[in-house]
Amino acid sequence: MRKVSALLLVAERRAISGLAGLYASRMLGLFMVLPVLALYADTLTGATPLLVGVALGIYGLTQATLQIPFGLLSDRIGRKRVIAMGLLIFAFGSVVAAMADSIGGVILGRALQGGGAVAAAIMALLADQTREQVRTAAMATIGLSIGVSFAIAMVLGPWLASWAGLSGVFWFTALLTLVGLLVLWRWVPPAPRRLRHRDVGLDRKQFKSVITRPDLWRLDLSIFALHLVLMAIFVAIPFRLLNAGVAVEYHGLAYLGIMALSFVAMVPLVIIAEKRQRMRLMCLLAIGAIAASLASLGLSLSQGHWLFVWLFVFFTGFNLLEATLPSMLSKLAPAGAKGTAMGVYSTSQFLGAFLGGTLGGLLANTWGLNAVFIGCAVLALAWWVAMWRMPSPPPLSSEVVALHDTQPDAINLLMEHLADVVGVEDVMVVPEERLMYLKVNRKELDQAALAKLIPPPRP
Repeated sequence: MRKVSALLLVAERRAISGLAGLYASRMLGLFMVLPVLALYADTLTGATPLLVGVALGIYGLTQATLQIPFGLLSDRIGRKRVIAMGLLIFAFGSVVAAMADSIGGVILGRALQGGGAVAAAIMALLADQTREQVRTAAMATIGLSIGVSFAIAMVLGPWLASWAGLSGVFWFTALLTLVGLLVLWRWVPPAPRRLRHRDVGLDRKQFKSVITRPDLWRLDLSIFALHLVLMAIFVAIPFRLLNAGVAVEYHGLAYLGIMALSFVAMVPLVIIAEKRQRMRLMCLLAIGAIAASLASLGLSLSQGHWLFVWLFVFFTGFNLLEATLPSMLSKLAPAGAKGTAMGVYSTSQFLGAFLGGTLGGLLANTWGLNAVFIGCAVLALAWWVAMWRMPSPPPLSSEVVALHDTQPDAINLLMEHLADVVGVEDVMVVPEERLMYLKVNRKELDQAALAKLIPPPRP
């Protein structure tokens, strides 16, 4: 099974590269505004810190509202049609924001950008175009592309804004989206099928069980809080860099150094979390680092080089959580429910972004920039307390296996035998999809016994 899963077909390579590029370019367009909007808001009529915060986070509200409907619509009319429609809405929102001379126009444009909610449709199309044994790696590629796009946005946004102004950032985003349409139609191959995928899509029957599990809602709370504080502090961080003597045109270089060092620092921590089963410890450490860095920034303990030290600490914690939270969710979600759990998780993330921008703007508008950091530090401390009782996730991973025989007697017999295989912790069989979802402990898994029951798939 492992050898076959490592071999990607040509169509799969094109699907993975094209869709990862689409996802990343869209997130790039959303993130590039973060380090520059507050700085250039004085060129917009009616701008206040509160409205700047709303403009930063408003995309999260429309994204959270529409991502599930767009995903369901793609089941009906086709993935590529829905993705193309979403990209056009995103491009239109970018044009609206680029042409705006008021903060209200930018808010409208950002809301439209979030309205192009194609994340679920992209993931569903990727599932349609990949075999079960390579799908996990394909989804991991998408996740990696998001992290890379965030780092690039932190560098590219300030450079573009210093060269072409705030409108130039939005025009570049619109152009990038149109290029994405060409990639969608010319590079991404047509999907051979359109099916439901419980490891990717939402299953309404499992929704209640997913949102009522304490271990899963703690992860939802974590991604909500993480993106809340991220969006909130970008109301204030650009001004801290200015006060530290960093000219606007060099903000990108400052973010480049901070992000590069934080990625380097994150890698050994991720290895400890994954290989040594210290995910809970690393999660608490990351939240504690975020709380400490925010408190230091808010208490004016970040003069001179200390500003960069505390930003480094913050982004190391941020990147560590961005890498480990989805992995924890994958381990904790029941067999066949990962897609539903991820849907709730993503919705929490986008709602956090919206409320974070609004909260950051409100705090800055009412009490000043220091209050933004202090308020977020208090929230991070409460978040740390909520996660203290979080149990360490078991070392489980998901497998999706094609069924060759969907007769009830054959399935019941297979289930009985699977229950006796060491390392198989949870099984869900969906005959109408001709798929079986497994949760396995790879350290204890009896590979030989499992291979006898589940023949390797044909390449």
